[in-house]
Amino acid sequence: MSEVRIAAELRNEFGKGAARKIRRANKVPAVLYGHGTETKHLTLPGHELLLALRTPNVLIRLEGEGVDEIALPKGVQRDPIKGFLEHVDLLLVKRGEKVTVEIPVTVTGDTIGSAIVDQQLVTISVETEATHIPTGVEVDVDGKDAGFVVHASDLNLPSGTTLAGDPEALVLQVIGAPTAELPEGAEGAEGDSAAE
Repeated sequence: MSEVRIAAELRNEFGKGAARKIRRANKVPAVLYGHGTETKHLTLPGHELLLALRTPNVLIRLEGEGVDEIALPKGVQRDPIKGFLEHVDLLLVKRGEKVTVEIPVTVTGDTIGSAIVDQQLVTISVETEATHIPTGVEVDVDGKDAGFVVHASDLNLPSGTTLAGDPEALVLQVIGAPTAELPEGAEGAEGDSAAE
């Protein structure tokens, strides 16, 4: 997982008025906390932060006067109508430290015949090193037929990553394609009404 460098400024003005002023300057108010350290109130560049947050579980290296830290976004508040960033909570992380994050589950391959994949979980909770967060995990269904089942414990997780959720959680199953059979007697009833 690569780090995204973002210039950070310490801020000492708080409240709604100060936050509005920051947003008008195309910046985003943020809070950095963790490891029992004193909470730092920051101002971050809006566009760069928006681009960084497009990557799930992105590591952000905050650099600026009085700030040189690695953080993981933990809470992102957006304007419900316009979608711009209103506020970001950042969790301070250290190299080698383990964190619990959600990573995407991607299905690859094609099932046999008309069998289809019923995916129950699109993300899975894992514990991994903060600076080596995997981009996701793949499940190959190539050549699989109805009855094939994958539980969380069956996933092939990257080295150094362990499952943080329920190992028995159903990730996906391959099922037979639904058929469009008419219920018994429906065909005769249809024919009767057509004859009238």
